[in-house]
Amino acid sequence: MTAAFAMDALCARILERHRDSIKVQKPHLAVPNLTRIIGATLTLSNKHGFHATTLRQLAEASGLSMGGLYTYFDSKPTLLAMILGEVAETVNEVLTAPPADVRQDARKHLHWFIATHVRMSEAMQPWFVFSFMEAKSFPPAERQRAIDMEVMTERIIADIIKQGVAGGVFSVDQVTLTASLIKPLLQDWYVKRAKYRRRGTSIEAYINAVGTFVDAALSAPSRSRTTAGSRSKSRPMAHP
Repeated sequence: MTAAFAMDALCARILERHRDSIKVQKPHLAVPNLTRIIGATLTLSNKHGFHATTLRQLAEASGLSMGGLYTYFDSKPTLLAMILGEVAETVNEVLTAPPADVRQDARKHLHWFIATHVRMSEAMQPWFVFSFMEAKSFPPAERQRAIDMEVMTERIIADIIKQGVAGGVFSVDQVTLTASLIKPLLQDWYVKRAKYRRRGTSIEAYINAVGTFVDAALSAPSRSRTTAGSRSKSRPMAHP
């Protein structure tokens, strides 16, 4: 999974997706330069914010001339669209393609989704942090795209929960709200990465903790517990 989310692999996908606008067509030249440009953009945005980052700063950080930058994008909004587009496409492709055996089991599917999302955000942490932290300063169209990405993720979670409710695996009254409550648990790993690093929390420990927490919150009560609960409720109270 890590290799597929490496900076050069993602930039190769950007080149394929934007061949009509990128003037340098040879992959052995374009991909390394795109890697430098996108890497510098994510680093500078983390320090200063994307809105405050100038193309001159980006040229200096990437080692390219201003003219060199313009052979890959014609404006900052175009660069922003390239980055957000790659995040959105990657998230959609990965999270909507579980293994066949996983798709048939709602509990397995939800655990797969949690683990896959956390691992993907770990491998693409600068991209995810950029999309999340910078959204408020994006132009309207790009800000809406960032919102749409979050809605898409919540919709996938909601569909899995619905499947589990239909199969009697989960007991959830408000599916959409529940999905929106699970999403921040996934975001916390990449937004507050330093906190978990200080605590020595491994990615495996985090995945297992979130999976256990969500499973306990959503799981339908077993028949034995339901029967015992019903009996206890019908038993007369003893008063002192």
